[in-house]
Amino acid sequence: MAGEGPFRNNRKGGSPADGSGVPADGAAPGGSEAWRPPTAAQSAAAGRAGGRGRGMARLAGRGATKVGQGAMVGLATLAERLAENAPRIPVRDLPTLRAQFPGLDAEQLADKLVAGAAKSSAAVGASIGAVAALPMPPAMIVELTTETLAVAAVEIKLIAELHEVYGQRAPGNATQRAYAYLGSWANRRGVDVLKVGSLTSALSGQLKRELRQKLLRRTLRNVPTLTPYMVGATIGGVVNRRDTLRLALFVRADLRTRAVPWDKLDLPPLEAPDALEPADSPRPERSALPRPKPWRPNRGT
Repeated sequence: MAGEGPFRNNRKGGSPADGSGVPADGAAPGGSEAWRPPTAAQSAAAGRAGGRGRGMARLAGRGATKVGQGAMVGLATLAERLAENAPRIPVRDLPTLRAQFPGLDAEQLADKLVAGAAKSSAAVGASIGAVAALPMPPAMIVELTTETLAVAAVEIKLIAELHEVYGQRAPGNATQRAYAYLGSWANRRGVDVLKVGSLTSALSGQLKRELRQKLLRRTLRNVPTLTPYMVGATIGGVVNRRDTLRLALFVRADLRTRAVPWDKLDLPPLEAPDALEPADSPRPERSALPRPKPWRPNRGT
C-alpha cells in the first residue's frame, strides 16, 4: 500500500529509510529525555550511600557473630552445670523399685517409670508456662534455663532407673555412672556395659559437644512455653511429655536387646548421691551477730 500508515514513518525525527534510527531532536527513543551522565555531586552521594550500606552490613555481621559466640558460651555453661549436678540426682536401685511397685515384671515396671517421668516433665513445662503468662523479657532466659535443666534431670533419672530395671547398670562410681547416663541422654541410646571401657571422672570433648547440641535442641523446643496468656503452659506440658516419651521409647528399645533377667543379677545397692559441698565460710552463730540498737523516738524538750 502507498502512503503513510499507522506502522510506517510515524516516529518523530528520522525515519527507517535513512538508516539512522536516531531521533532528530536529540530526545531518547520513545519520547523520553536524553540520558546525561551523573554529576560529581551525585556520584559522591551515591558513594556515601554505598559506604553506609556496607558499614551497616559489617556491623550486622559483627553483631551476629557476637550473638553466636554468646550463645555458645551460654550452652557450654549450661552443659557444665548439668554435668556438675548429674551425680547428685537420686536414683533408685532395683530392690527399691520392686519394693515400691510390687508384683510387676520388668516391662510393667518400666511402663510405670516412663509414665511418672512424662507426668513430671509435663508438670515442669506447665509450671514455667504459667510463670510466663505475663511476659517479662529479662526473665525469659532464666525461665528457659530452669525448664531445660529440670526436664533434663527428670529424664536422666528415668534413664538411670531404666538401666536398673533391665539389669544394665553402668559400671563405676556415682560420678562415672552419671556421666555415662548423660551420654545416654544425649544420644538417646542405652549404655552398653560391655563397650564402656575405662570410665573417667571427667567429661570428654565429644560428650561436651553432644551435650551442647542436645541442650540447644531442647532449649529451642522449649521456646513456645513462653507464649503469654497461659497458652505456653499447655504447649510446654504437651511438648515436654512428648519428648520424654520419645526418649524413653528409644532407650528402652536399645536396652531390651541386652536385658538381663532379675534372677541372674547380683548387684550391690547404690550409694547415696553426692552431697552438696559445704560453703567456704561457715554460717555465724546468732549470738556472734551484732545486735541492732533499739529505736527510740527523738522527743523534744
